[in-house]
Amino acid sequence: MEKEIIGWIYEAAEKVKSGLGDALKVDQKNGRTDLVTNVDKEVQDFIVKKIHDYDPEALILGEENGQDDTPIDKGRVFVIDPIDGTLNFVMQQENFCIMIAVYEEGVGQLGFIYDVMRDELLWGGPKVGKVYNNKEELSAPENKSLSEGLIGMNAALYRKDLFHAQEIGQTSMGIRVLGCAGLDFVAILKGTQIGYVSMLSPWDYAAGTIMMEQLGMTVIGENQQPLSFKGREFFIGATQAAMAEIQAISKANH
Repeated sequence: MEKEIIGWIYEAAEKVKSGLGDALKVDQKNGRTDLVTNVDKEVQDFIVKKIHDYDPEALILGEENGQDDTPIDKGRVFVIDPIDGTLNFVMQQENFCIMIAVYEEGVGQLGFIYDVMRDELLWGGPKVGKVYNNKEELSAPENKSLSEGLIGMNAALYRKDLFHAQEIGQTSMGIRVLGCAGLDFVAILKGTQIGYVSMLSPWDYAAGTIMMEQLGMTVIGENQQPLSFKGREFFIGATQAAMAEIQAISKANH
């Protein structure tokens, strides 16, 4: 299955790159900074068709085209973000990803994050027992504490100091705001960030979560509960050492 999915991702990436420029049509979803393009919708439709040709019984949980509330706990579910970081895609024409995750009976099996413009594909999970950066196997990152590394963060969380984001950021070596969940997960998997704190939807975190857990790191939702895979929710993913410190900060402020 992983070979097929990688093939679809590379094909989808060519469609994304050819959609840049004059052919790009941009609409607003929930305001001027929440954008969707014709390319987001077309790429999701392309991936969904590939999935259903491969497995007609598969279910889809995806950001676009009314497929955003499929539960993940029954059957084989593909979780798709056709362009993660749409604002970056439109404004920068880089720093965006294609993401696909595969869940079977609610258990994450495979995650794929492709940085289109850098041609960097991180993929893996329990189904293959490893995580790869392109064809190179990744080792588990060092279990660094919060004070030893950089942490990715949602800008609004930090600015409004929600969920003690400012204390978490100030305890770390510094925060990074990338505007693309996929790139934050890539940084964690490669060991250049120790964690990520944000408000995310399932298609933002599904692929990255599978690979983080494969490499021994941990993720939680609000009030230290498991992620719900329903709507937009508070997300923390980190090394185990950093997660323990983040949780201690939350408890100290309750």
